[in-house]
Amino acid sequence: MIYEIAQDVEKTLKNKCDAYEIYIDETKSIELDSLKDELNFAKEEIELGLSVRVIKDNKQGFAFTSNMNNLSETALKAIENAKLTKIDENYAFAEVEKVSDVKKVYDAKFNDLSVDESVEFLKETIDVAKDSGCDVTGAGFSASGGKSLIVNSNGVSIENEGTGFGLSLSVIMQKDGHIATAYNSQTSRFFDMNGEKLANEVCDLAKSSLNTKPVETGDYDVVLDYYAAVGLLHTFINAFDGENVRRGRSILNGKLGEEIANPSLSITDNPLLEKGMYTTKCDDEGSVSQKTELIKNGELNSFIYDIYTANCEGLKTTSNGLRGSYLTTPMISPTNLEFEFSEMKDLSEIDNGVLTTSVLGAHTANPISGDFSVEASNAFKIKNGELTEPINKAMVSGNIFEIMRTVEGLKSEVKQYGSYIIPKLLVHNLRVVGQ
Repeated sequence: MIYEIAQDVEKTLKNKCDAYEIYIDETKSIELDSLKDELNFAKEEIELGLSVRVIKDNKQGFAFTSNMNNLSETALKAIENAKLTKIDENYAFAEVEKVSDVKKVYDAKFNDLSVDESVEFLKETIDVAKDSGCDVTGAGFSASGGKSLIVNSNGVSIENEGTGFGLSLSVIMQKDGHIATAYNSQTSRFFDMNGEKLANEVCDLAKSSLNTKPVETGDYDVVLDYYAAVGLLHTFINAFDGENVRRGRSILNGKLGEEIANPSLSITDNPLLEKGMYTTKCDDEGSVSQKTELIKNGELNSFIYDIYTANCEGLKTTSNGLRGSYLTTPMISPTNLEFEFSEMKDLSEIDNGVLTTSVLGAHTANPISGDFSVEASNAFKIKNGELTEPINKAMVSGNIFEIMRTVEGLKSEVKQYGSYIIPKLLVHNLRVVGQ
């Protein structure tokens, strides 16, 4: 069906503009949310949408619709909208290149997944948490599957298909006048999530976070659990955005080839990763997927680009033009970011430190300098290689670009949270301020 839609739009666009791009997205989704332990929201939705970008006289126009009876009007609207934009010779669309296959991105179980089955799965997860003595404050489950097609006037025609599943749980525990909360989630391309394991982990975290003690202010080795690491790494990765580099909003501008991280660390943007949450044959501009080494053995190796920004710099796109949906034009964004350490530390090697499960306030970090001051959440003291007592509220401060120079991987399971595929991280000499 989506190919027929594209053909109809092409008929309208031909000979009316210099170049065109058609993006079609067809998605089915199930979304569930609970308030406390009662389901309060359930939605099953099928969405089909289309967007059109055109280039005419070195101007770009864009339009979108979810009305499949409005295809010609949408195409013509994109052409009209081009008249309102500025002339820019850097506008261009993807060229035809060999497309690589991707593996383990679609779970056939999704085809038969019902709302009732999804509700039962979420309910079982909630029940495990309740049986563990936790009060559930919220839980959610999502499942989506679909396909997208991108076609342009250069002959590109690439279809992507994929599924995604997500499960989240937040709890609160009260005992002897003490209160603790905890949260965690799982995502996967496949319906292989373990709700029982998630519930037990979250409840165990809440239980171990009771009876907190103050921590003495000082400089510590700090273990960043997955959520804490992702919260702080966002500012670091933004500095690799080619548009930020071009506009002078990245501290890494002009540092290609320089050592900016621990020599044991390499970071690769890998949209071809088997079972990766952002694995795809091409980006949302139709540029075929490729691996990009951002950091190689500690040295800055590359930034990430979409077609437009790469053209502005006289470079080639790194296939990082992504869309949130058909409603938007592509923007530079990472895919699957693999953090690989040639050497890993063990918790037993830490004599005096702090582990924080997550951080609050990471969005307040300075996007240019990298300075941050965040609140540690579900934090614990580390003494002689072992986690000991939970910590009262504490602030952790530092500079993300400085700590990446000595950051180490901690021996732990490698997990994907958002774009980040990471172990737990060990950072040194962070200021921890007890409260």
